[in-house]
Amino acid sequence: MAKKKEDKKVVDLGHGVGRRKTAIARVYLREGDGKIVINGRDVDSYFGNPMLTFIVKQPLVATDTVTKYDMLINVVGGGPSGQAGACRHGISRALVAHDEAYRPVLHTSGFMTRDSRMVERKKYGQPGARRKFQFSKR
Repeated sequence: MAKKKEDKKVVDLGHGVGRRKTAIARVYLREGDGKIVINGRDVDSYFGNPMLTFIVKQPLVATDTVTKYDMLINVVGGGPSGQAGACRHGISRALVAHDEAYRPVLHTSGFMTRDSRMVERKKYGQPGARRKFQFSKR
């Protein structure tokens, strides 16, 4: 009789949802060696800009857990900057969900706060959010 292959079940240590502008990132924290996968791609290849990669890794550097956990991130909406900020927020939340001792250092660094700045909506009868049509005296 053929032996059934044992499936190695992946256990999520923590889960966090991060938001920034119009981007939403779902972060799954797993035991590992520091690999960060965003939408099926490595973090360096997903964000071509090293500054955005630095932003994503900031919570791990602050808590000294760069080589301790793997991150699986699904991010949708927004642009590269908003997505990087959403990933940072989600990673911070996932770390705190796993271990509450990380909260003080992440909170003082400002990674636990959702940056609520969003693009102002365009109003009707105007060319932009704040821009008005040119005034004509005659």
